[in-house]
Amino acid sequence: MTARDLAQDTPEAILARAAERGRATGLPYAGAVTPAEAWRLQQEGAAQIVDVRTRPEAEFVGRPPETPLIEWNRYGIGQNPDFLHELARHFGPDDKILFLCRSAARSHHAAAAATQAGFKHAFNILEGFEGPHDEEGHRNTVSGWRKAGLPWVQG
Repeated sequence: MTARDLAQDTPEAILARAAERGRATGLPYAGAVTPAEAWRLQQEGAAQIVDVRTRPEAEFVGRPPETPLIEWNRYGIGQNPDFLHELARHFGPDDKILFLCRSAARSHHAAAAATQAGFKHAFNILEGFEGPHDEEGHRNTVSGWRKAGLPWVQG
């Protein structure tokens, strides 16, 4: 579903579809959204995207505009021990949070950890920012935020 296809959807309809995806796949958090759905929800003020990649990834590869960075892992260090504390400084337990990483793996873990910590509306953004590798080992060609043609900034 493209951003254009979502033009008629309400944020409530998108969130209901995301919750159904979560139930259907047994996710341990509120649900999963596509990149286009995430962008629409953020633009409508219905949810906030949080980038959980490392700072170098966000700066050098790019990121959605107006998206806070709360690293799940810290470059060269590993798991960010302050992740949940940083999240709690920016968001309350009832806020709708859409987690984004490169390919939806770290964001899956971030959404699960946030849910376990009491955040009631944690969602994973499917496909991630760059999507999976293609047959030649390249990203950004199969799926993901950039492949969907959604806005992003670099630097």
